[in-house]
Amino acid sequence: MPGDRVAISSSPLQLTSETAPDQATARAISAGLDAYNDSMAPGGNWKPLWIVGRDDAGSVQAGLRGVTDYGWLFVVWLWVAEPYRRQRVGSQLLSDAEAIARERRCSHSYLDTFSFQAPEFYKRRGYQEFGRLEGFPPGHARIWLSKTL
Repeated sequence: MPGDRVAISSSPLQLTSETAPDQATARAISAGLDAYNDSMAPGGNWKPLWIVGRDDAGSVQAGLRGVTDYGWLFVVWLWVAEPYRRQRVGSQLLSDAEAIARERRCSHSYLDTFSFQAPEFYKRRGYQEFGRLEGFPPGHARIWLSKTL
């Protein structure tokens, strides 16, 4: 039926949508982006940071995933299982990550959270909002916060 096909681009490449590319594909894209970034802002050194909280049985009950680079800590994830919330576990995870970041010579930290998650938790720990996207997800907001370490 006419009008059902739309040319998206005239790219010389075959562009395909992939839900889960293989590791070699992901590494190729990452390496290309890293090479470009290093050519524009040399000296970066993404270094992972993980802090894991396990119970007596060894089950994961809490954790923080972050990365340090260019003097900044980026908190990717911070999660505490329900039975361990309101026991300062989240505060300790964040404090420990900030201490590690300082050891790595970081002077700042940033993260994002949703309005239904923990923006007030982070604000009580010295983080200040610097960006907000209303309606993401619908009825809520995505919030970016930062802190000087």
